[in-house]
Amino acid sequence: MKGTVFNIQKFCTGDGPGIRTTVFLKGCPLACAWCHNPESQELAPETLFYPHKCVGCGRCRTPEAENPDFFCYHDAKALCGKPMTAEEILEDVLRDKPFYDTSGGGMTLSGGEPLYQPDFALELLQLAKKEGLHTAIETCGFVSPTLLERVAPFVDLFLYDYKETDPVLHREFTGVDNERIIENLLMLDRMGKESVLRCPIIPGYNHRPDHLEGIAAMANRLTHLKQIDIEPYHALGSGKYEACGRVAPEIPTLTDDEIEQIITTLQAKVAVPVKKA
Repeated sequence: MKGTVFNIQKFCTGDGPGIRTTVFLKGCPLACAWCHNPESQELAPETLFYPHKCVGCGRCRTPEAENPDFFCYHDAKALCGKPMTAEEILEDVLRDKPFYDTSGGGMTLSGGEPLYQPDFALELLQLAKKEGLHTAIETCGFVSPTLLERVAPFVDLFLYDYKETDPVLHREFTGVDNERIIENLLMLDRMGKESVLRCPIIPGYNHRPDHLEGIAAMANRLTHLKQIDIEPYHALGSGKYEACGRVAPEIPTLTDDEIEQIITTLQAKVAVPVKKA
């Protein structure tokens, strides 16, 4: 079986404990208005074009350039998404096993939504556990409960997105409501699975007192929650929108004082640590 991977990032320190390798799988059931990985949304591989890198040689726009093996010497064209087997990925991941062993790290699956490729994600997690790796998965939670139950035994830590408290606004901002997402999170907690709430805070969208209250209320319902990660909006994905032929959203960034105030407000309401991701 092959899955579609768009990045394998080594020496990550923010996607779970210790030093980790994060494997990014393509495809996502959500379409968040603030998405910073727009190239991850479609399941199929796609061609990205960076006009600002093009020197005008014209090769990137020739029929030859449609060949997936085409190489652009100026990095103006890139194919996003590579079919790989779980064995190929794990072989790459295991090269850094000494770092995982000494730091308490391991492998994290991210995306997109890694469970959008359910059978492939499950196979990769099973292989990783056979090798004794600590496993984490970053998920939006908009998946079937049955799938989560199949995957959960092979996941040590769920990095669980909590994007919006209000179900109507959640649908407006992401394309889906949050009922299934919340039910799945509570189910995982009842199963005894450890989790981290990952909370993107986006000016003009969910940067509101009532949403912060919602984050705290959800955190206080979870017995196995380890911490809350606050993820302030950043515009680092703007160039990716251009490469995808799309228009990047115009969203302001939070100031350091605003971020600190969010953390302070939440920390006063919950028992687990609240940190900036």
